[in-house]
Amino acid sequence: MPQPVRIAPSILSADFARLGEEIRAVDEAGADWIHIDVMDGHFVPNLTIGPGVVKALRPHSAKPFDVHLMIAPVDPFLEAFAAAGADTITVHPEAGPHLHRTLQAIKALGKRAGVSLNPATPAKMLDYVLEEVDLVLVMTVNPGFGGQGFIASQLRKIEALRKQIDRSGRTIDLEVDGGIDAETARRAVEAGADALVAGTATFRGGPDAYAANIRELRGA
Repeated sequence: MPQPVRIAPSILSADFARLGEEIRAVDEAGADWIHIDVMDGHFVPNLTIGPGVVKALRPHSAKPFDVHLMIAPVDPFLEAFAAAGADTITVHPEAGPHLHRTLQAIKALGKRAGVSLNPATPAKMLDYVLEEVDLVLVMTVNPGFGGQGFIASQLRKIEALRKQIDRSGRTIDLEVDGGIDAETARRAVEAGADALVAGTATFRGGPDAYAANIRELRGA
């Protein structure tokens, strides 16, 4: 069964000149997790941050760091992000030759292991690795940039994954990232999601608006 909905503001939409302050602000505004998008300019068409920035941000919040690695090959960087303070490390099946081995490596580092599915990546990619997974992240946009529109076809994937997770009997977070606002948040949760990544919807309006923005998403 779905868990209570968690809100994970994506710092991709924060003010990068004030990242520490921004993380403290969304923490105090009621964020459940801090979502950190790591992009390499190769696996996805954008370049963001590395483990050094994650380490620098770690003292600014005690909330779980939900680190989404959009990098390939991903395996050589797992240890660095674990040491930097990631709590959950999420990878893509396409980012290395052996997804099962990658998930085992994350668990061996003492971290929660996540798998992210791009819009064209089917739910069945998880059929034989679900026992190693703590979080499934459904991308409802093509990864690489914030501010994109929600791809409605992914609702069917969320529904399929909800059934798969429930059949497993395990507690696995079902997270959705991309184009999340009050309306798409409601649709994603109705389909079975229990964690929402929200960048633009959280950070719009500046720090004074963050608490209301998070409440609106949670209430939706």
